[in-house]
Parts: sequence; structure tokens; C-alpha cells
Amino acid sequence: MKTKGKLVVLGSINADHILNLEHFPTPGETVTGQEYQVAFGGKGANQAVAAGRSGADIAFIACVGDDDTGSRVCKQLISDKIDTSPISTIKDAATGVALIFVNAAGENVIGIHAGANGALTPALVAQQHQKIAEASALLMQLESPLESVLAAAKIAHQNQTKVVLNPAPAYALSDELLALVDMITPNETEAEKLTGVRVENDDDAAVAAQALHAKGIETVIITLGSRGVWLSENGKGQRVPGFKVKAVDTIAAGDTFNGALVTALLEDKPMNEAIRFAHAAAAIAVTRKGAQPSVPWRHEIDEFLQQQG
Repeated sequence: MKTKGKLVVLGSINADHILNLEHFPTPGETVTGQEYQVAFGGKGANQAVAAGRSGADIAFIACVGDDDTGSRVCKQLISDKIDTSPISTIKDAATGVALIFVNAAGENVIGIHAGANGALTPALVAQQHQKIAEASALLMQLESPLESVLAAAKIAHQNQTKVVLNPAPAYALSDELLALVDMITPNETEAEKLTGVRVENDDDAAVAAQALHAKGIETVIITLGSRGVWLSENGKGQRVPGFKVKAVDTIAAGDTFNGALVTALLEDKPMNEAIRFAHAAAAIAVTRKGAQPSVPWRHEIDEFLQQQG
């Protein structure tokens, strides 16, 4: 029997090594950083944390290495109200790592070593068949093997579990996978990779959204950074603006948006209200440093929205 409001996230877990710089180095240049920290990240984990702290009933399918980082990550996820029972510990593997530079404008460049994330096989996904089948929604990204993302999408589709895909990092995806997706949330770069349409304004976003609808996707939300998002449902589009804040670090902004958005939708909030809730969560996140350390709790989001009126 399907559990109303239950969310499953499938995705990556990384230890983020973050160095703040005045500017990104050019090839051959050495730049001295102002601040260094190690924090937990990975798109899957970030989105799971955002959902857990937003109040979702959530389970997380992922892999960690059999190292100290993996055990510490799992303890932290439990404290973030996440069911970690579907997380597999991979023998003789290291937990994933991300090396992140953040410049003075809050922009980032990232290099990733998948580590244990690469061991999230279709066979491990199949072991979580019941969790996916019983959930109301499945949220995924693309830091896990694509064949495993497809396997999970098939299970969800067969059991009327809503498939939400944040297609990040940017990859070309098969029509087979896209046809199984109910809602997709690319940024401008990812939308261009999927559609061939360069998104520079609202008209471009509308054209890209139509191309994704043509693949069989009902709801398209193209994130536009400080301009908000382009929402297109069944071919009808509108831009939903975000909140203006001073950004210090945008590392987990998109992940926070996705986790909070799906949580709000599972609470039966109307789409525009759910997006506003997700915008608020992301706005808070960009005013803080780090990935998961920046993700707000539900009471913080509610207070922010009350202040906005």
C-alpha cells in the first residue's frame, strides 16, 4: 500500500573539501585561499537533507565507503531525520569526494571522485523495490550510475510513484529515461544539454520546456538563478521569481530548492506555493557557507516567509 507523503531520494554522498578564493585560478596559476572547510555534500545527500529538514518523511538510497567518513555521514543523516537503512556500505571503497573552489561572488567550480557512489548498481536499486513502490515520490540526480537511475525510474513508474529528476550534472539523457519522468528541474545549462536550446531569457526557457514536454514530461521547472524559475505545466509556462538576498556561497542552492520543493508538493501545497517555499529555502542556503551546513530547517523557512509577507 502506498504511503501518502513518503519520499525516497536516490543519489550521491560526498565529503566536500571547500576552499574560498578571491578568484578562480587560471591554468598554471596558484591562488591562496582565505578559508578551508570539510563538510558533507553530494547532490543526493544535499537534497535528502533539504527534504528531511523541511519536514519530509524520507528514505535515502545511496552508498558510502567502509571508512570513517562514511560512518560519520550516516550518523549526521540520521540527525537530519532521514531513514538511512537503504544506504549500503561498500567494502574496500572510499566515500565520494568533491573538491570545490568558491570565489568572492559566491560562484563555485567542482571536481568529483565518485568513490562508493559508483557502486550504486541496478542490483542494489532492486533491493529497495518496496521502498520505491510504496513512496509517493522518487527524487534523483545524475551523480549516480545512469543505469541505476533508469532502473529506479522504471520501478517508480510501474508503481505510480512520481518520478522527479534533477538532471545535474548535465548529461545527454535517453528518451527512454525521460519518458519515465513526471517532473524535471534543470538549470539553464542542463536544459540546453537536454534540448539544444540555449536558455538566456524567458522565451528561450519556454521553448526548452516545450521540448521537454515533447519527451513526455508533464512538469518542467527550469531554475534561473537569481531570476527565479520558469514553470511549465502541460505546456503552459510562467516565471516564478525568487527572493533577493546577498549570496555568499551557492554550492547547495539548487539541491536545497529541489528537496524543499518536493517536500512541499507532498504536503499538497499548490505548485506556486511549493515553489515559493523552495525559493525561501534556497535563499537562506546561499547566505551561508558549505553544502549541508547551509541547508535550513523548516522553522527557519517558515520564519523567512513570514518576514517576506
